[in-house]
Amino acid sequence: MKKLLTKKILIPIFLSVLFITGSAFKNDFFEIAKQIEIFTTLFKEVNMNYVDETNPADLMDTAIKSMLQDLDPYTNFYNEQDVEASRINNTGDYTGIGASVLTLKDKLVIIEPYKGFPADKAGLKAGDEIIKVDNTVVADFSDDAGNLLQGTAGTTVDVTYVRQGKTETATIKREAVEIHAVPHFSMIDDKTGYVVLRKFNEKASSETITAIRALKSQGAKQLVLDLRGNLGGLLNEAVNVTNIFVPQNQLVVTTKSKVDKYNKTYYTQKEPIDTEIPVVVLIDGRSASASEIVAGALQDLDRAVVVGARSFGKGLVQRPKPLVYGTQLKITISRYYTPSGRCIQSLDYWNRDELGKATRVTKDNYTAFKTKRGRTVYDGGGIQPDVELGITKLSPITSAIVNENLIFDFATEYYYSHQVTDLKTFELTDADFDAFKNFLKSNNFTFETKTEKAFDDALSVAKEEALNSVIDAQYTTLLKALNTYKTEAIDANKTQLMGLLAEEIVKRYFYREGMYSYYIEHNTEIKKGTEILKNPSTYLGYLQ
Repeated sequence: MKKLLTKKILIPIFLSVLFITGSAFKNDFFEIAKQIEIFTTLFKEVNMNYVDETNPADLMDTAIKSMLQDLDPYTNFYNEQDVEASRINNTGDYTGIGASVLTLKDKLVIIEPYKGFPADKAGLKAGDEIIKVDNTVVADFSDDAGNLLQGTAGTTVDVTYVRQGKTETATIKREAVEIHAVPHFSMIDDKTGYVVLRKFNEKASSETITAIRALKSQGAKQLVLDLRGNLGGLLNEAVNVTNIFVPQNQLVVTTKSKVDKYNKTYYTQKEPIDTEIPVVVLIDGRSASASEIVAGALQDLDRAVVVGARSFGKGLVQRPKPLVYGTQLKITISRYYTPSGRCIQSLDYWNRDELGKATRVTKDNYTAFKTKRGRTVYDGGGIQPDVELGITKLSPITSAIVNENLIFDFATEYYYSHQVTDLKTFELTDADFDAFKNFLKSNNFTFETKTEKAFDDALSVAKEEALNSVIDAQYTTLLKALNTYKTEAIDANKTQLMGLLAEEIVKRYFYREGMYSYYIEHNTEIKKGTEILKNPSTYLGYLQ
């Protein structure tokens, strides 16, 4: 009787605790259970009774992706293949052909064969289009065909590919591949070291430390740390990289969430490598997440001069959550804040416009913060460089050309029509730029400006209101002006386009290693960073 009484007392207490715990999650425990039940019954009825055959897996995949699409682009469902790809990205190790590959609907395009690895040994080149892997036709493969190239070290894979209109075959022996977080480091001059940090995987800080120590042994008294194009990665590695330059027990980043356990402060844990060496950090519009934590922390602590273009503006933190059957949910759990207290998230996914698009935080809504020495910095739009260079920010027309892979495709055409044997004497000419412009025309490159789209929308409204006859002449004049602008815009962006073309072409002949060597001699951002470092008063002036 006593045990029964105890159980009767404990059950209400347990339920009360459960209710309180549920309350911590927005008091919606019942609502979640209700919606799951509705969805389960709906899913069953559709699959059992729909007039045609259904594929439950495809329906579920669509349902999950549609649900997550309303949140933010970083909250994603990972199937088993995606989980493996994420592991490779975080560790930098995998077994495969040793090449960067773009998966398209009907082919796999070799973007970059890594020097000395299987694809390179087998003779594959950037631009080769793989149409068949062993006996599998890529166009007929419903999943990510790139996974077909991976396998156990020592095994072989036969590929059929198209190069310059000709179909060829190759047998590739798979190997263990290590993708370095730091693919390059070298001396710019007798005092300036240069370190490229490409991603924040598990080896980011250790490889950066190795690079810096090697450069210091070669006489480096100052450093250029290149974070351009670095899309981020592991938050703890961002803290560790920052720790290289700042003392132990220094606040680097704070995360804030609706869930208490995700509210954390991250301090440097180790003794630094060098707290005095002058540092310039290079960033651009593709420097995101962990890159922004490092750049933002070093800027807030007045520890480095940041050079380039405003960074991407990703102030959100994700964490993987294991699900059943080897799947995973990568979910946004918090926002992060730099030491000064700013969150640099540039897009608001929770207050969308009338078209359902995320709204961008504007300069009018930026909040001012102070660095350690009292300099003013702002939140809301990525990391604003201390020295902003116009050439670093891709213009709208350059972005459109890059996004359509026309820089890449022209480089492929150039490679098969030009002999280049000496990196030091390589230089693109005006004739090459004219050839590129003709290449754009022959590929029917079109570019719609935001202004042009706005005019089209306005004309559609005018037609609805029967006003188009009144504005037709003015509209035609405006279109002519816009087309003139677009023609002139390519010439106006010649320097930027020529730089991108040269980098991609150099990579074809001399691999990525040659591209970085070319960078040191010709890249505007590196030259500016070196110039700042060479003048101590100029360097310190940016930090005052």
